Amino acid sequence: MKKHERLLRKGRKYFRRITGMRQQVFEVLLGMLSTALAEKHKKGGRNPELSIEYILLAALEYWREYRTYAAIGADFGLDESNIYRWVKWCEDVLMSSGQITLPGKKALLSGNYEVIQIDATESPIERPKRGQRKFYSGKKKRHTLKSQITVDKATKEIICVKTSEGKRHDFNLFKDSKLPIHKDTKAETDSGFQGIKEIHENSEHPKKKPKNGELTDVEKADNRRISRSRISNEHAIGFLKRFRILSERYRNRRKRFGLRLNLIAAICNMDRKAA
Repeated sequence: MKKHERLLRKGRKYFRRITGMRQQVFEVLLGMLSTALAEKHKKGGRNPELSIEYILLAALEYWREYRTYAAIGADFGLDESNIYRWVKWCEDVLMSSGQITLPGKKALLSGNYEVIQIDATESPIERPKRGQRKFYSGKKKRHTLKSQITVDKATKEIICVKTSEGKRHDFNLFKDSKLPIHKDTKAETDSGFQGIKEIHENSEHPKKKPKNGELTDVEKADNRRISRSRISNEHAIGFLKRFRILSERYRNRRKRFGLRLNLIAAICNMDRKAA
């Protein structure tokens, strides 16, 4: 009996706990990879030592648990270099398929979103050999990569993401992302986006306590209301960080971080729709 079948025998909830996704999403990804592998074999070459189900499970273990290639290879009976190649192959195939994708920032121009929520989160990285200052986050007191997540409040769908060095301020990252927000779409952010009204008038964020002053009871109540409203965005970020490759110290080269963030965000959208 194959490993994913054993997982399913323990229940769909258990399957999702282990893989990070529902069975329906797993089957969609499996079908895409099977098609790509068949096309690859038409050009020649020997069959892989693992079945396509085990190849996908190995990739999911890497994203979900973020163990080393050597540790995963030991479980699947392959050398770590083979696991690396198959994980990279899965990522490239899924991202190039055109089916595993986010709506993208151009979708914000449509006006179909009544309220969007924008927030930034940070992923720790190993200390860079060069250019350490631009990656050092004063907030986290370590070197990080910053990710901006834009979410539709109504559906909790992740619309688009943007990454940068950890030192960049949340609002500067927002300005660099140049999100083309429709004038009728309301944008909700946290207090790190002071000044957003100058760019998008239809926006709202908590008010900061003035220097040597205090917030009024009305302002405090308004801040609590905004914070409660923004919980959808926090849930979306928490959903992403179930995949430990985005929450634990990122050991890989940074050039594929954006690709992996987009891929996992798209998978999370598929998982929500499959609910």
